[in-house]
Amino acid sequence: MKLFNISWNSSQRSAITVSSLTAFIGPFLISGVNIALPAIESEFGLNAVALSWVVTSYLLASAVFLMIIGRYADIKGQISVFKTGIIIFTIATTLCGIAQNGGQLIAMRVLQGIGASMTITTGAPILVSIFPPAERGKVLGINVASVYLGLSLGPFIGGILTQHFGWRSIFLICIPIGIITALLI
Repeated sequence: MKLFNISWNSSQRSAITVSSLTAFIGPFLISGVNIALPAIESEFGLNAVALSWVVTSYLLASAVFLMIIGRYADIKGQISVFKTGIIIFTIATTLCGIAQNGGQLIAMRVLQGIGASMTITTGAPILVSIFPPAERGKVLGINVASVYLGLSLGPFIGGILTQHFGWRSIFLICIPIGIITALLI
């Protein structure tokens, strides 16, 4: 396959695909959930402080665990931690989509943040280990572009999903992406 004048083997194509999907999905959920907050508030009757925790719990958990999980990945292996992170993230995303109250949603967002920190911490090192030095800038650029694509599309797609299918659809639409990503590994 030729992309950006680079010939990649199957493991390199899989690595950039999986890494880009995981780099996309986390920021997509952050920005998409922000748009859905009024609908979440309406369904669960959350006050402003509790509602802010729907977003903050994910961000806080992913930030707090980055260093710890990074060190753990150095010891146990980047790929196994990455796989575990995708599985945790996908399970937590499913549970967010079926949450019965605000407390469950916030708790699952914490779990989702932990899973995200596992993929955030290991995604770039995996790419760096698979691609030769001359191509690393390009693949890391693609990975970073996926992050910003997720941030940019989250409000637009999240708004459409929330309006037509309810706020839970933002989480539920991410489940197949998580499953596909886990299978591609």
